Amino acid sequence: MLPSVDTDLMRVLSDPLRLQIVTLLAKETLCTTHLIEETGAKQTNLSNHLKVLREAGVVETEPCGRFTYYRLKPDVIASLAGQFTDLAETARATAENNVKRSCP
Repeated sequence: MLPSVDTDLMRVLSDPLRLQIVTLLAKETLCTTHLIEETGAKQTNLSNHLKVLREAGVVETEPCGRFTYYRLKPDVIASLAGQFTDLAETARATAENNVKRSCP
């Protein structure tokens, strides 16, 4: 069976600002204020993107007083990376075995 890639997660991560957020959160847990400073995004825009990332299970939140901190869930990223690894291994085996479908 051909390995599949989670297209919903790919769609979530394909947005440049969301990818920037994920990259920043890979390095440290940050609050919304930090993310606004780092990305230059407007608060409402950033909050909308963080909501998408939360709903996709990419980040988790930690309330801290009047602030909310965001943390990347590394297992989600690792799972996606594993899906691409499987796809690459299938492509490598296909190329090595010269697998091709004959034309009608």
